[in-house]
Amino acid sequence: MPEIHTIKSISEAHQLLGVDKPTHPLISVCKHTSNMNLNVKDIKVSFDMYIISLKGNLKGSINYGRNSYDFEEGTLLFMAPGQVMSVTENPVADLKGWTLFIHPDLIQKSELGEKINQYSFFDYNANEALHISDKEKESLTEIVKKIQSELNQNIDKHSQNIILHNLESILKYSERFYDRQFLTRTNHNKDFVTKFEKYLRTYFNSKDLVLNGTPTVTQCGEALNMSGHYLSDLLKIETGKTAKEHIHIKLIDKAKSKLLNSDISVKSLAYDLGFESPQYFSKLFKTKTNMSPSEFRNLNE
Repeated sequence: MPEIHTIKSISEAHQLLGVDKPTHPLISVCKHTSNMNLNVKDIKVSFDMYIISLKGNLKGSINYGRNSYDFEEGTLLFMAPGQVMSVTENPVADLKGWTLFIHPDLIQKSELGEKINQYSFFDYNANEALHISDKEKESLTEIVKKIQSELNQNIDKHSQNIILHNLESILKYSERFYDRQFLTRTNHNKDFVTKFEKYLRTYFNSKDLVLNGTPTVTQCGEALNMSGHYLSDLLKIETGKTAKEHIHIKLIDKAKSKLLNSDISVKSLAYDLGFESPQYFSKLFKTKTNMSPSEFRNLNE
């Protein structure tokens, strides 16, 4: 098994790619050039930074998480710190692309630092990357050029705020483009909604619930061969509810049925539904129904 190489700084990322040293220690715009070092076949790399990379026409297969993705189209890929990437074929340099390296320290004390986890596409798999049109590509590239311009001039007291403003603009536009992608694939997505509902129905009617507890969003995503974050965002677009909300609805429906059709105690019911704590079950039930499990049972007697 190949050793995982951890890239801790922007400078190390530039060294890996064989490009010029960065002008800023916490953020860089790396334009793809023909002399970049892309000879990284069969090497696993983990970056301690956020990465946003535009692949205009990069040929080559890249593994990201458990999946492989063939970059033949205009694609925007997002990576959060700590994720592992590997290349199975040496790619050909993509001269129309660029990569943004953002160290977490840059945004740590900013509003963006508090909000960046809301952009769930940083946790998508590579096969869930964003496919963008030429017009969308131009819009994002123009913003990247503004960041590059700031990095190429003398840093002053306004520099960081301007860089962060443009960086957040990239994320907001990407969020919009992802919503567009979900909507244009709605027929395909509906198949996944059906499969998800079937998976939950089967799971909640099997012994898995008692043996393994409530299914997690990640677990549901894996059952459908996608990341949990992507599944949740897909469901939000198609149904108005996240994966976690769907799981809770299924749990409460199951609990209501048991309360009305058996004499099982609330404590035993909580364990049968996979809860480690009866108190947490009662709290969730009351949050969703505005009454405790006992009140619900008594109301319907």
